[in-house]
Amino acid sequence: MAIQYLECVDSLFIRDKEDIMGMLDKLFGGKKDYPPLPTGDEAHARIDMVKGPLEDLAHRISDNMEVVPSEQEAFVFLGKPPKRFGIAWIHDGKVSGLKELADENKLSPIDVGKIISNLGEAYEHASDSPRFSLDVGGKQAVVIPSKGLEQDVRRIISNAIH
Repeated sequence: MAIQYLECVDSLFIRDKEDIMGMLDKLFGGKKDYPPLPTGDEAHARIDMVKGPLEDLAHRISDNMEVVPSEQEAFVFLGKPPKRFGIAWIHDGKVSGLKELADENKLSPIDVGKIISNLGEAYEHASDSPRFSLDVGGKQAVVIPSKGLEQDVRRIISNAIH
């Protein structure tokens, strides 16, 4: 009977490595602790420039947020990049996402898929970049002050719309 139970549990819940990692994350608190973003840091100043829309976004979503600050905007990876994620960017005092980008530029689902794939690769290339934590609207966010990732995300989005 115990063997049947284990086989049943195995076949119902553990499908792949991500399922195992997700289960372990839930059991052992899978979020990494990062040091707080220093107050005088350039990234902190950039985030302050988009603080209002960023806090609004934090209140509207339940997913994890990883913020890549830029000069006049911020890019926000939502969910669990590089595999299961979305992206939003804050510019001109508003929040946009892939849906708006696709609608405004008449992008096909294939084009959107390429954007997501390219963004995932860019995120993976920045995996060694330092990360910090920051409270955004009462929610813990991760800040990735990486000029390389910022440039990659901007290039990917720009290439998609031109």
